[in-house]
Amino acid sequence: MNRKIFAVSVITLLIDQLTKILISTFIGINGKMNLIKNFFSIHCIENYGAAWSLFNYKLEILIIASIVALIILARYMYNFQTNKRNNLAFGLLIGGIFGNLIDRIFLGYVRDFLSFQFGHYQYPIFNFADIAIVLGVFLLTIAILKGEDKNENRSKQ
Repeated sequence: MNRKIFAVSVITLLIDQLTKILISTFIGINGKMNLIKNFFSIHCIENYGAAWSLFNYKLEILIIASIVALIILARYMYNFQTNKRNNLAFGLLIGGIFGNLIDRIFLGYVRDFLSFQFGHYQYPIFNFADIAIVLGVFLLTIAILKGEDKNENRSKQ
């Protein structure tokens, strides 16, 4: 792993864990603070599944899936062209996956706290690691669409 990917991973992990610690300490689990009425609040919850309650209370499956995802990323990131976007993408993915993995291993659940409501629809509550993972997937999708996932296209920047 190059230093740029490592740095982004560590920064992502630190921001994720720091925000989770601060929110769970000052707001508390099941605590809620409305920031924009009927739209955005900080609502600290224990999430025992993945997005949209997938694999709820299947801790072992989620831990194994995270480890497998990290192994796959470690294996395939060297096939991608080395550039700022791809470094950012892999760093965000690795840091985000580790952030939620740490919660699952040490707490048995993930601390989520960003809560959005759109009219009557309550979007699933999420955290910084989830944002990093989604952004990382989005950036890697762009790289794949641009053909930057092939060894012959590798260049150093």
